[in-house]
Amino acid sequence: MIRIPPGALPPRLGTIHAGITEVIGEYRPQAAVVEIIFVNVNPQSTLLLGQARGAAITTLVAAGLPVHEYTAVQVKQAVVGTGRAAKSQVQAMVQRLLSLPGLPSTDAADALGCAICHAHAATMMATAAGMSAPEALRGVRIKRGRMR
Repeated sequence: MIRIPPGALPPRLGTIHAGITEVIGEYRPQAAVVEIIFVNVNPQSTLLLGQARGAAITTLVAAGLPVHEYTAVQVKQAVVGTGRAAKSQVQAMVQRLLSLPGLPSTDAADALGCAICHAHAATMMATAAGMSAPEALRGVRIKRGRMR
C-alpha cells in the first residue's frame, strides 16, 4: 500500500506515481483495476480524489497496462454477494476468500476486492468467449493473499 504524506498536492501526486511505478516493477502485473469514484457530498474531496485517481491511471497506462474499472456496488456484489454490503463484510469475505491470516484494513480490502471482482469478470468473459476458467486465469497465482 502506498502511504501519501501530508503536504502540497503536486508532491503527493508524485508519490502516487512513484509508488505505483515501484509496485509495477516489483510485481509485473498483467492488468490494473481501479474503483470508479462517486460524487461525494464534499466537492473538494471529490476533486482531490479525482486528481489522485488520474495520477494513478496515467501511471498505469504509461506502463502499458490495461486498466479496468468497476463500481463499489460491482465489487461488493462480486465479493460478498450483495451490492449493499458493509465495509466490515467486505473485509471479512476478502480475508476468507484469500485465506489471509488477519482482517485486512479497509483500504486493502477495497483493493483486493477490486482484484477479486476483476478475476470473476475475466473468468465470465473468457467463458463467454469459449475459454475455460483455468485458461482465463492462466498465470494468476495467489501467494500470501496476493495475486501474482
